[in-house]
Amino acid sequence: MKLDFKWSRLESLTALELFNIIKARESVFVVEQQCPYQETDDMDLHSWHLIVSIENELVAYVRVVDPKIKYEQPSIGRVLTLEKFRNLKIGRSLMNEAIRFTEEQFPNMGIKIGAQIYLQIFYESLGFEAASEVYDEDGIPHIDMIKRK
Repeated sequence: MKLDFKWSRLESLTALELFNIIKARESVFVVEQQCPYQETDDMDLHSWHLIVSIENELVAYVRVVDPKIKYEQPSIGRVLTLEKFRNLKIGRSLMNEAIRFTEEQFPNMGIKIGAQIYLQIFYESLGFEAASEVYDEDGIPHIDMIKRK
């Protein structure tokens, strides 16, 4: 299985790529997690978008929001693997690529994320540390985490 990683700014995505991203994000964050909210937002305009595909099919996605848009630091978010591909266990590869890219694009800034609390140990294994108390976001417990410079 070969994972293909493609980073793009919003304006460089094809219409089909953008459609597939929106469909995947809505599938996971709105339908699967039962969170009715405006999933696409203005931060998409200020982000790098990573499409992970296998044989031209989107299997995972993440976005990196530019510094000073959501937080002072760049932020990794909208991390997802589509349900039918979760058995491939590509979350670590996805996050390692997102961290590598973010640190390359924004050196010496650190990275801040808003993590679902059930993933705290996973993110700690990638070098993130808790930076807030647990809070509710769209009915799901979250915690802010920082990966230092």
